[in-house]
Amino acid sequence: MSDIEISREDDIAVVTINRPALRNSVTYRMWRDFGDVFATLSADRDVRAILLTGAGSDFSAGADIAEFATVRDDPDKAKDYEVAVDYGCAGITHAAKPVIAVNCGYTLGGGAHLAMSADFRFVHTDAQFGIPAARLSIVYGVQATRKLLSLVGLTNAKRILYSGERFDARAALDMGFADRVCDDPMAQAMAYARSLTDVAPLSQGGAKYILNGAALGTFDAGHADALIDAAAASHDYGEGRAAFAEKRAPRFKGC
Repeated sequence: MSDIEISREDDIAVVTINRPALRNSVTYRMWRDFGDVFATLSADRDVRAILLTGAGSDFSAGADIAEFATVRDDPDKAKDYEVAVDYGCAGITHAAKPVIAVNCGYTLGGGAHLAMSADFRFVHTDAQFGIPAARLSIVYGVQATRKLLSLVGLTNAKRILYSGERFDARAALDMGFADRVCDDPMAQAMAYARSLTDVAPLSQGGAKYILNGAALGTFDAGHADALIDAAAASHDYGEGRAAFAEKRAPRFKGC
């Protein structure tokens, strides 16, 4: 049984963090694996949207602190560890299709970074969030902090990081961390994902790159222009125009 499981429902992939007995805490190896998993799904044209969730009652309690004594016990190892975390979460952020995090139970620390790397967060009414880095004398990583700032604003980000205190689903929604609070976030996330599968993947991927780049300070104008040009030269652009003229639903292929 894998610590990260992948399943499919038609053209929607579901990535599940699968360590429920340990509240889906994430090991050093798993951070690297997340990057590889999402790169593979991003390149798969048969996948049109991705859900990210946790097995059992929790999304993720964050990094597996039990292994810190061996994998994060000096400054060099701590730096390597942050590189692995950023690699895993960047795979989610840069996946060229919509990603929805489905959050139940605890979403803490590194688990919050995973959730913030998704495009949307659908959360259970009883979900709990927090970034307890200040309670471990850890400075939360630059990429994760940028994502937090872009979602909740400067004052809320300071409040979360300075105190290390937890906040509930309603507070998450009010400050912009969560997008939807409901009793069945998986069902609602799946329904929303399906609603996104009928539009042009190249449009979604291009918009995602430009918006994330502008928000996180990683924008490359040349790459954005290349995405715009590729869409203009694509089969899907011709299909979209033909469908409009023929008054029918377009059949996009992502190329």
